[in-house]
Amino acid sequence: MTTVLTAREILQALVAFPTVSRDSNLPLIDWVEGYLAGHGILTGRQWAPDREKAGLFAHVGPAVAGGVVLSGHSDVVPVDGQVWATDPWTVTERDGRLYGRGTCDMKGFVALAIWALVEGQRRGSLTRPLQLALSYDEEVGCTGAPPLIAAMADLPRAQMVLVGEPSRMRVVTAHKGGAGVKVHVRGHAVHSSLLPEGVSAIMEAARLIGWANDQNTALQARTPSPLARLFHPPFTTLHTGMINGGTAHNITAADCHFSFECRVVPDESWPDWLERFRTECTRVAQAMQRIAPASGIDLDVYFTLNGLAPEADGAAEALARRLTGDNGTHVVSYGTEAGHFQAAGYSCVVCGPGDIAQAHQPDEYLEVSEFVAGAAFMEKLLQAVS
Repeated sequence: MTTVLTAREILQALVAFPTVSRDSNLPLIDWVEGYLAGHGILTGRQWAPDREKAGLFAHVGPAVAGGVVLSGHSDVVPVDGQVWATDPWTVTERDGRLYGRGTCDMKGFVALAIWALVEGQRRGSLTRPLQLALSYDEEVGCTGAPPLIAAMADLPRAQMVLVGEPSRMRVVTAHKGGAGVKVHVRGHAVHSSLLPEGVSAIMEAARLIGWANDQNTALQARTPSPLARLFHPPFTTLHTGMINGGTAHNITAADCHFSFECRVVPDESWPDWLERFRTECTRVAQAMQRIAPASGIDLDVYFTLNGLAPEADGAAEALARRLTGDNGTHVVSYGTEAGHFQAAGYSCVVCGPGDIAQAHQPDEYLEVSEFVAGAAFMEKLLQAVS
C-alpha cells in the first residue's frame, strides 16, 4: 500500500522540484500523479503543445456533478539574482516560518489540496466530489489554465472552484484582469544628422508609452465605479516594464522592443483596452510609413487574463465563508486563474494560506500558522462534502 504522507511531507516533496516557468514541470507532475494513483485516485493530464509541460486534474468521490475544485499552479518564479539564506528548493523551518521557493505561492495550498484528496479517498465518505486542478505557466500569464479547464470537461461538472492563491485565508471575491503585449517597433535607420529622413523606432515607441502615461493620468483623475473603488489602486493601469533598442547614439533606431500590459478592473474590458492600444499603434505606424513605407509596429499578445467579478449569491463564496468564518469584503489587484474558471461558468473565489507580500521574494516563506489554518480549512471542507 502506498505510504500516506502528511501535508508537510507533501510540501517538502513539491518544493524539491525546481518548477520555474521556463523549465519543464513534468517531474513534479509525475510525482503527484504517481502518489494519487497509488491511492486509487483517478487522474488525467492536459499536455502543453510542446509536451514539455502538463497540467493535471484528479477526481475523488462519487461520479456526480456539483463538486468542488481545488485549483493551484505548479510553476514558480526564478531565484536567479536573489540572495537566499537557505536552499530555496528545500523547506526549512525557522522562527515559525516555512522557507522555500513556492511555499507561499502556491505549493503550500497544493500540498494541502493533495492531502485532502487522499483523505477523501481513504475515508470513503464523500457524497460530493473533490477535484484537483494543477496547472502550468500561471506565473507567465495564466496561460495553462484555459486548456486545463477544457480538459476537465471529461470529469463530472463541478459547481465551484476554490483557487488557493495566498490570501491569508480570507475570502477574495474579485480581482483585476488584464493582458500583456510584446511590441516590436520597426524603424528606418539613418545618421542622426539626417533625422527627418529616418524613423527612430525608439522615439516612436516613446509616443506609445507616452500615450499609456496619458491614459493613466486620465484614469486616475476620474471618479471610480463602486466596484473599482474596492481596489488599490481603484482604476485600470497601463504599464511598460521592459524596453530595448537601437545600435548607436548617432543612428536612428531600426528596432525597439517593449512590453505593454494593462491591469483592468472587473467592470471594464481588457479586449476594449487592447483595441484602444491597437488603434493608437495604427495611428503612429501610419505616420511612420509616410516617411519609410517598410516601417511599422508588430504586436504579439502573449497573455490575457479575465478578471474575477463578485457573484450574487455565489456558491463558492458561501462555502468559503462558512469554512473560514470570514465575512469581510476582500479584493486584490493581482490576477489569478479564478477569472478563467468563472468565465467557464464556475462559481469562484480565491482563498489560500500565506501573504502575497512574500510571493516571488528571496527567502520566500509561509507562516506555519497559515499552513495550520489551511489544514483546518481542508478538514472542514472534507466534512462539508461528506
